[in-house]
Amino acid sequence: MAGIVVCHGSAAVRDRIVSAAHGVPALAPARGAASAEELVALARRSSPALVLLDAHLPGAGPIEAIRRLRMIGATPVVIMLAVPGDEITLDRAIALGARGYLAPDVDRSELVAVAAHSLAATHVPHQAGPVQRETAARRAEDADPSLPVVELTKRELEVLSGMSHGRSNAQIGAELFLSEDTVKTHARRLFRKLGAADRAQAVAIGLRRGYIR
Repeated sequence: MAGIVVCHGSAAVRDRIVSAAHGVPALAPARGAASAEELVALARRSSPALVLLDAHLPGAGPIEAIRRLRMIGATPVVIMLAVPGDEITLDRAIALGARGYLAPDVDRSELVAVAAHSLAATHVPHQAGPVQRETAARRAEDADPSLPVVELTKRELEVLSGMSHGRSNAQIGAELFLSEDTVKTHARRLFRKLGAADRAQAVAIGLRRGYIR
């Protein structure tokens, strides 16, 4: 599996993101698709590693696009391109395996972060290594010094990481040896600290701030 497909109904958005992805080795080749049908055709031919998918994709729509990818056995990492107000679509997409979302104005630096994080091994270790034990405040400063510091606990970071991999609260709890209710408690605190309305928005904020990679 290799490369990225940007599936968006707007040619301007599609072409801009494809252009931004050019030169990022982990995202080569970068291609565009205007519909679910074009996306599936590309997936059959080249098995992309990453798909950025329009939450307002015309025609069959984004949810059907994800279903069709799964039907042909394609397993790219799917990140939604969405805006506030798309929560219902995002929740359905994440239930089908999408990792989270980015704004349609995603820039090159965010694409690099997505490539580094989303295309890495998906296993979340039970024991955090030295890098994982860094504080969230330090990570945020490294990502963008202009962002206000929000300090997350180790558990909150682990829950956020699990969310970024599309895992349910029950699955995160099983990996961390926590009850589902405890995971929900950490998630509520996480949302409050980040100012996120839901897990998809929390993942997007986490990527922007550098809490997850």
